[in-house]
Amino acid sequence: MVITREAFLTQLGYSVTDSLLKQLEKVSGNTPKFDQISSHIIALNDNLKHYDSFIALSSSHDFLKIKNQSNGELTAQVNELINNWAKKYKIELEKVSGKETFYIKGYEKSLS
Repeated sequence: MVITREAFLTQLGYSVTDSLLKQLEKVSGNTPKFDQISSHIIALNDNLKHYDSFIALSSSHDFLKIKNQSNGELTAQVNELINNWAKKYKIELEKVSGKETFYIKGYEKSLS
């Protein structure tokens, strides 16, 4: 299912503005098969909300990032949820060193 850019931003909790639409265009251009995985990204974001975590536009890179803001022993459980999601949908993640943050890089290169 293809989600419009406006609906995608809204589902992530953003207001729809020209600057955010332009940023999302850059993100989608950097994320192989973005349109095919966008609904999976929204579903993960909905699941992460239960753990005070979320998916957002990165301010420093043209990718979406997954922010695990859970505390204590939940941190490992949320990271497992994220990694299982990525494995299930064959999505490449890049973990940010020293943080509980992951960049969504698109489909795994071996499957592109």
